[in-house]
Amino acid sequence: MDKIQLREVKEEDWKAIHSYASIEDVCKYQPWGPNTEEESKAYVRDIIEDALVEPRIRYAYSIVENETVIGVCELSIRDRTNERGEIAYILHPDRWGLGFATEAARALLKFSFQELGLHKVSATCNPENSGSKKVLNKLGMKQEGVLRDDLKMRDGWRDSLLFSILEREWKKH
Repeated sequence: MDKIQLREVKEEDWKAIHSYASIEDVCKYQPWGPNTEEESKAYVRDIIEDALVEPRIRYAYSIVENETVIGVCELSIRDRTNERGEIAYILHPDRWGLGFATEAARALLKFSFQELGLHKVSATCNPENSGSKKVLNKLGMKQEGVLRDDLKMRDGWRDSLLFSILEREWKKH
């Protein structure tokens, strides 16, 4: 596919990130947002600082289409001993439904298994987020269950669906 590139987040990316992180519809399944400019700048600063931590546990990348940042995807190492990671992704709504989230997440899985040698990668999503569920299914991830009252939202608690894929399953997919 290769419609996008992933690269390290740069300080100037905050404007592009803010362009979607400030939209109510983008944030409806998130415990944050809509962001103020300062919150988007702080998010980018945190990503840049976390990239310098050794050993690195957070790999956050700008999703770039035609030299324009359209989203961010992340891999977090959750457990080094048991070789587990977790992925996440978010895109500008103008780019939803075009395969960009799937392509970015697929690249994160490849990096997770081939470069970092992880055994298992998981992801969570709001049970009402049909778009994210489709992405996780396309990746060959299996739904393991429901994490009850997993995230504190602006209007109360929400459940999360838990998906995962093992290295051996990824190799076959």
